[in-house]
Amino acid sequence: MPAGAQGSRTQVWLESLGDWSWPGRAGAAVESLPPSWVPALPPRLDRVAVGPGAPVAWPRERSLPRARALLVGVAAAICATLALNGPLERAIGLGGGSAATLPETRLPDTPPAPLATLTEISRDGAGSSIDAASYASPALRGGHGSFLVYLPRGYASTTAHYPVIYLLHGDDQPDSAFLQVGLQGALDELIASRAIPPLIAVMIQGGPGPNNWRNSAAGNYQSYVLEVQRLVDRILPTIPARDARAIAGDSMGGYGAMNIALSNPYRYSVVESWLAFFNGLEGELRQDRPILTRLGLRAFVYGAESDHIADPAEDAPFAAALRANGARAKSAIYPGEHSLQTVEAHLSSMLLFAGHALAQQLAQAAPVAPPAAGAQAVGQATAAQGRAHQR
Repeated sequence: MPAGAQGSRTQVWLESLGDWSWPGRAGAAVESLPPSWVPALPPRLDRVAVGPGAPVAWPRERSLPRARALLVGVAAAICATLALNGPLERAIGLGGGSAATLPETRLPDTPPAPLATLTEISRDGAGSSIDAASYASPALRGGHGSFLVYLPRGYASTTAHYPVIYLLHGDDQPDSAFLQVGLQGALDELIASRAIPPLIAVMIQGGPGPNNWRNSAAGNYQSYVLEVQRLVDRILPTIPARDARAIAGDSMGGYGAMNIALSNPYRYSVVESWLAFFNGLEGELRQDRPILTRLGLRAFVYGAESDHIADPAEDAPFAAALRANGARAKSAIYPGEHSLQTVEAHLSSMLLFAGHALAQQLAQAAPVAPPAAGAQAVGQATAAQGRAHQR
């Protein structure tokens, strides 16, 4: 942010709606564009060429026992194969029962995307980096897909596998909007203090206009999010399991995150919706009840008391509906308006909620309790757990 900008900032609207209005507040007026001082960070560089033969940047191997390293490698290969060939729910039982008795994801898969190469575009003093990837997206009918990735300190010098949080921006925002409100610094601090385990954050670049991250004539943006998730599991050392995935977003992205989590209940175990609305999601939630009762879902939704775009009165009732259908859900109404300033004020709390939820689930999934030496051991101890609910 330019020097002096913080003191002069009053309001940064999340949306540029034009003639379109949110279902929660019909006809609400909103400033058409953010102020000119809002930086486009990180700087956009030319995206790298991609293709099936593109190299994959994995961390360098270090001193892991040979048998365990082999197990991790085999698990990763199995998970990658399953990610390419179809949902694991069709092949295995969950929790001792047959997944065939539960509804599968209700969105058809798209063909796998070509591998993308990550290119580092910035690194901060704490040692974390922001990388960028671009590829031709089958979900977008060969259109441009891209995302930014937060990689924690020490990522390239460990054999750890990491949980992932996927982030969806609001209408007319870039994927770097989350960096503008301090995502990298917030994650650096929470990870360094061991408040949350080291994790990867993926900021997906959506399309123009109020597409709500849904499939429509304008583009298959819901399928695109799932495509990015499968691609990330192929090119990064993730823990490719439901218990290790969270999805969150602000405004339009908050609706998209909740819709995608409920439409694909085997993929994500944590969902957060910030300054959003939930119109039309009750049917998905009722369909998910057998799955959520069995597998669980941790959710946090919040609104702003002076929000004239997304009605904050929707948050508590929808959280109650989530709980009634098997989820562990919380809600809050904070001071503020429908603005990036409100998102920034609560970003660390939201990351803390997601990080705690992921760490607890991974600790429960691990065959042995993780050592007390640090949260990073969670990722190492559960690297082979990706077979549990892999998509």
